[in-house]
Amino acid sequence: MNPRFGFLFLVLISVLLGADTKCPRTCDVALGSYFVWEGANLSFVSQMFLLSSPDIIVSYNRGRVPNRDSVNSGIRVNVPFSCDCIGDSFLGHTFQYQIKRGDTYDEIATKFYSGLTTVDMLQRFNTFNPLNLQENQILNVVVNCSCGDPDISRTYGLFVTYPIRSNDSWDKLRADTNVSLSLLQQYNQGVNFTPGNLVFIPGRDQSGNYPPLDISTGLAGGAIAGIIIGAVLGFLLVVGAIFIVIRKRKLKNSRLLVFSQELSSQDGRALAPGSLFDKSTESNGQGDGGIAAVTGITVDKSVEFSYEELAKATDNFSLANKIGEGGFGSVYYAELRGEKAAIKKMDMQATREFLAEIKVLTRVHHLNLVRLIGYCVENSLFLVYEYIENGNLSQHLRGTGRDPLPWPSRVQIALDSARGLEYIHEHTVPVYIHRDIKSANILIDKNFHGKVADFGLTKLTEVGNSSLPTRLVGTFGYMPPEYAQYGDVSPKIDVYAFGVVLYELISAKEAVVKTNKMSAINESKGLVALFEDVLNQPDAKENLYKLVDPRLEENYPLDSVFKMAQLAKACTHENPQLRPSMRSIVVALMTLSSATEDWDVGSFYENQALVNLMSGR
Repeated sequence: MNPRFGFLFLVLISVLLGADTKCPRTCDVALGSYFVWEGANLSFVSQMFLLSSPDIIVSYNRGRVPNRDSVNSGIRVNVPFSCDCIGDSFLGHTFQYQIKRGDTYDEIATKFYSGLTTVDMLQRFNTFNPLNLQENQILNVVVNCSCGDPDISRTYGLFVTYPIRSNDSWDKLRADTNVSLSLLQQYNQGVNFTPGNLVFIPGRDQSGNYPPLDISTGLAGGAIAGIIIGAVLGFLLVVGAIFIVIRKRKLKNSRLLVFSQELSSQDGRALAPGSLFDKSTESNGQGDGGIAAVTGITVDKSVEFSYEELAKATDNFSLANKIGEGGFGSVYYAELRGEKAAIKKMDMQATREFLAEIKVLTRVHHLNLVRLIGYCVENSLFLVYEYIENGNLSQHLRGTGRDPLPWPSRVQIALDSARGLEYIHEHTVPVYIHRDIKSANILIDKNFHGKVADFGLTKLTEVGNSSLPTRLVGTFGYMPPEYAQYGDVSPKIDVYAFGVVLYELISAKEAVVKTNKMSAINESKGLVALFEDVLNQPDAKENLYKLVDPRLEENYPLDSVFKMAQLAKACTHENPQLRPSMRSIVVALMTLSSATEDWDVGSFYENQALVNLMSGR
């Protein structure tokens, strides 16, 4: 068997078997027991757990926490989060934490996340050098959880992840929960009850009751076994068909089958392998045409690279060729087959993200989406992209040693990015949602045009099912409230994140702004709230200049900046139904771009379509 087929076969089997043996069920809500240390408050805790409001914590701690502004240090509070299947291996939830200057893995694990994660877990799910953490890097923080066990008891369906501290004991937990000692120990068989370890104990819901176990969650072992058998047989049939076609037609180029498994789905289902299709002619995004709906992806052999070729092009992935690093791997510059390229080297644990990027970028082609050149699955996972000369938008807005982006360039980059998102939202079948739009994922080419990049978290959305519960992924500061709180997914989460990017283009500030740098707990405020404080004032336009990037000095039309700020406000509306579509955003930015080029404020105001969009009519 071709080793690449074997690789994907093993991926499929590990995913399906993992769902059967490691993650029998997931649950919408689990709780984490957070020890409130001196100087912490509920606003800080809600930020750590990506909750939209401290009131959510209060609702799960009736009697212990009187209100959102009053919590005593030295007590524990229960914090809610969804319990998902991590790597198809165990139950947990992945939070995103933005690294601050001076942070260490030990402080993040033991203090900021109160022992709910460990240094070992941080090292396992991140590729950063723990001795040299860089400010603003996004850290994956994985917290274990439990959804109950019907073989032990169906009385308890909500569980608390409880980090053991020095003053804890089984008797203390029995008294606190009013649950028998034998039952607590059954839920934690084999756990060494020592400080630093975790136990799972029944938790109370917002009504103060122990909710029963919902046994409808998860799939029965026989059903999963049937799915596995069917999937494996389907895989073997498809592989056999491929070899027959190759033999009959004597094709010179082999093709790689990538299964149409919904990689972002966390509901335990496994989809059957899809059929193999030839590449269909795809729209370039300038017309109404989209790609044909297919359930498999073929990749020409011309885009397969050997490990030796990639290693040679990067001088064995030397630091001299390293040009970036993200949550799923490092990026290296190379010249391959006469073309400049960027090679992303990913850990084997990032299989889901690797397949997601291949799945999207081999189907979707657009001028404003980064182009995938090829891939490699030897030793590690590699994706090879076109090389974009001018780095990313975040570097231009906040990096050192670069000239400030002129205002017309900022408008153009916004328009380019909007066009790329509009294409995946409205001109492809199926529709795709990026889920990690941010300035760092918008690349700038030599002509200062924007390209949307990094599709590792992209989710497929079927027509008529635009809001699907999912595991929480993305970057803190760019997540809309309905996603951060409930996991609701729709194209409007990209719209919200794009609105944050518009605010970044205006201000050059980060998505989360430090408001009190002298504070011990790094008080911060979201860029959305910062702008809304100004835009909700009667004299908003007159005060907006206070938030404009000072490096622009006075080289910008205030009316143009105000209109972009109004568009950003519409994009970040709390109600997703009231946010504009990407198509409407493109229209607005085309008008804004034209007005900015002419620097003609009068004609800009005359465009009633844009005015109507800003006012929500």
